[in-house]
Amino acid sequence: MAITQALCTSFKTQLLTGTHDFTNTTGDSFKLALFRATASISGTFGAATTNYSDMGADEASGTNYTAGGSALTNVTPTSSGTTAFTDFADLVFTNVTITTSGALIYNDTKSDKAVAVFDFGGDKTATAGDMTMIFPTADASNAIIRLV
Repeated sequence: MAITQALCTSFKTQLLTGTHDFTNTTGDSFKLALFRATASISGTFGAATTNYSDMGADEASGTNYTAGGSALTNVTPTSSGTTAFTDFADLVFTNVTITTSGALIYNDTKSDKAVAVFDFGGDKTATAGDMTMIFPTADASNAIIRLV
């Protein structure tokens, strides 16, 4: 199994067709789902991932974690210099018992289309505690999604 951290190729194409709207409050709804280290989607979980359903049985499971993950709060896209970017507010999975090795951001409004895959670099575990996904600063150098 290989996990490659990447913006999904299908997402890049969908940006050019206007599929995704990241505007806070009026845009699409995005979610973050967790997956296990044993993820084996077509041998690679990364740029080739096209949809949340690609995760299949590789989605993490545990106490107080709901399949499909949790909703993200969008940060309205903006730009600085020649870089456009968007981000999300930090996300907390509350009182979970779970082991995960990565995450998938996907567009819940648009047929669960994949946006990006993230590799945590190894297993991360929470036992009857909170697991927080901390997103980087929403700026041209650090935002989770940047078009340079």
